[in-house]
Order: sequence, then structure tokens, then C-alpha cells
Amino acid sequence: MKKNLLVLCTGNSCRSQMAEAYLRLYHGKDFNIYSAGIEKHGLNPFAVGVLMEDSVDISNHSSNTIEELGNVSFDIIITVCDHANEVCPILPGNQTKIHYNFSDPSKQNGSANELIKAFRNTRDQIKEFSQNIDIFN
Repeated sequence: MKKNLLVLCTGNSCRSQMAEAYLRLYHGKDFNIYSAGIEKHGLNPFAVGVLMEDSVDISNHSSNTIEELGNVSFDIIITVCDHANEVCPILPGNQTKIHYNFSDPSKQNGSANELIKAFRNTRDQIKEFSQNIDIFN
């Protein structure tokens, strides 16, 4: 039976969406992988674009709050921003919690090229994290 893994962020718009996609790619055979936010900010088009550059399609994903996931019991919760880590709700059950604060590319200012560069940088950090995370213990 697969374990349930939740990636939690503030708005479920980019970092948690990227992590969900890469964790599914690398660990989907072992885990049911979900993502959600403390709030709902909508799927960020820059996140969709930079993942498409890596042949990962999240264009059909939706931005969800943790309440919208219903009664799913999570075995592992990965928070991908400090805010989500600080306000992570208490969920029933006994979860393993993992925290890694990825930079928020949506908070960057500058030209479109500078924003794309910021999103690529965060994408690459999340991809490496997702490939190398030890979540099997």
C-alpha cells in the first residue's frame, strides 16, 4: 500500500506544485503525492512554463488548500517555505515532517527574463531535492 505524501506551501502556486511534479516523477511508484497551500493563490504561469522546459506538464494542476484535500491521512508532510512550516496545521495521525525553504521566485522583481531565471533556479533546486530526498525510512 502506497504512503500519502503532502507538499505544503503558502499559496500552492509554484514551489509546492513543482515539488509535487518532481516527486511524482521520481517517487510516484511508492507514494501518492499531493500538494496544497495554507491559502490558494492559483497556478503560476511561470511555474508551468519552466517545468515545460524540462518536459514536465503541470498545466492541468489546480491550486488547492489543505482543507480541500478532505480526509486524506498523510504519512509525510514536506513544507517548502518557512511560512508553511511555521503555520502548518496539526493533522490527524503521525506524520514524518520534512522542511526545506526554497526561494520564492514569485516574489522577485524585474524583467520577464529575470523572473524566468528566478523560476528556473527554484525549479532546479526543487528537482535536485526531489531526486535526492530520502523518504523511504
